[in-house]
Amino acid sequence: MEEASADVQARVRASFERQGLMHHLGARIAHIGPGRVHIVLPSRPEVTQQHGYFHAGATSAIADSAGGYAAFTVFREDSSVLTVEYKINLLAPAEGDQLEAIGTVLKSGRTLTVCTLEVYASQGADRTLVASGQQTLIQIQARPER
Repeated sequence: MEEASADVQARVRASFERQGLMHHLGARIAHIGPGRVHIVLPSRPEVTQQHGYFHAGATSAIADSAGGYAAFTVFREDSSVLTVEYKINLLAPAEGDQLEAIGTVLKSGRTLTVCTLEVYASQGADRTLVASGQQTLIQIQARPER
């Protein structure tokens, strides 16, 4: 997998570190490439629902962040990113050792960017697609992140 430049990786990681929810969930960035970001969430009781599966909220949150940061990799340095909307389909119970959300830029425009979202659950060597979606993000010009 192609890696993003060192500057882009540093900008994405710095922004990710400021996200309280990702820290609270225990999520981490596993890959930053041009137009593609992977976020991993290990299984813990705090991110599950009553049947022991990963909660849909946790699944959706890491998918949203993966897509947002995928878009952020192609945005100008002096801009920031916000989600405009996203739709996610939960395809199977999310159970396993960890989830991996993959956000991929489908089309990047001057203002709006569309990403595809995939979330996989892993149990050992087995990997199952548990969620799929699409997202629209807006590039906010001349407003760098804090």
